[in-house]
Amino acid sequence: MKKATRQQLANVAKAMAQIPFHGFEEGKVSNLEPIVQPFPNWTLEEADRLWCAAFVYYCCREAGFEIPIRPNECKTCHLAGCIAWEEFATGDPRIAYHKGGEGFVPETGDIVLYDRVFENREHDHIGVVIETRENTILTAEGNIDNRSGIIERPIDGHIRAYIRIPDGFEYGTA
Repeated sequence: MKKATRQQLANVAKAMAQIPFHGFEEGKVSNLEPIVQPFPNWTLEEADRLWCAAFVYYCCREAGFEIPIRPNECKTCHLAGCIAWEEFATGDPRIAYHKGGEGFVPETGDIVLYDRVFENREHDHIGVVIETRENTILTAEGNIDNRSGIIERPIDGHIRAYIRIPDGFEYGTA
């Protein structure tokens, strides 16, 4: 079996963002079932407008990263929550975690955590880096106004951190 890579993650996230996935919209039923399905007891209605982290998890799985929905490092919630991604990254020494503003240069396939993008709170959004530009990043994201898409965002104070899952990462191995 081929090992998962960050490049695969970026390619999958870009393709999935362009489907596009969407929650309940005027005249349309949600198509988030594949994103919500791995998380037991979470319904499409509960996920509506709250699925950005679940989208990243779905993309990781589709790219071949085998990560449980709630790794042991996650104390607050499962990986359908942005804060869980930070707990996972800071709790597993194999995963690189870089705070925003440290001068870190993100690469294709890194995961980006945001603060205060949509709400005035920490850990409010997450996406997958598709491309790094001079002062911006191009990301694939779920739940941009309840739809998936590709968006260019400034590299600024809204970036909480970058997470770099190493190529070939397997959760159950040390």
